[in-house]
Amino acid sequence: MKKLLRNLTLLTAAMAFSLSAVEMPKSVIHVINVKFKPTASKADVDGAVASIGEMATKFPKAGITRVWLKPILVQGGESKFTHCLVMEFKDEAALKAYKDSEAQKWWYTKWIPVRELSNTHDVSN
Repeated sequence: MKKLLRNLTLLTAAMAFSLSAVEMPKSVIHVINVKFKPTASKADVDGAVASIGEMATKFPKAGITRVWLKPILVQGGESKFTHCLVMEFKDEAALKAYKDSEAQKWWYTKWIPVRELSNTHDVSN
């Protein structure tokens, strides 16, 4: 019985440690919910979406470390937003430096002409 209690205690402690070991990065996740103009062609929308990844490559000093471009689920049925796009910035300073940067200005030339409505959320730890 003692051995069983000891093993259960060790197992509980190991589980508690593994649950507390969740990574809490200091990077910033920049989430963009967007509705594209009804007049925008699929090619224009696809180009605007792809330009996020292109921007991250073209402007490495922008501090964008990863992007997510493929919405798997957009909840809300016929909601006003049709896409959810994500950029990850190295840290909060990189996100602040991105605002009004050459990278953002370049991307806006691809983005603004086809975007009808968008909102953003920035998340970090």
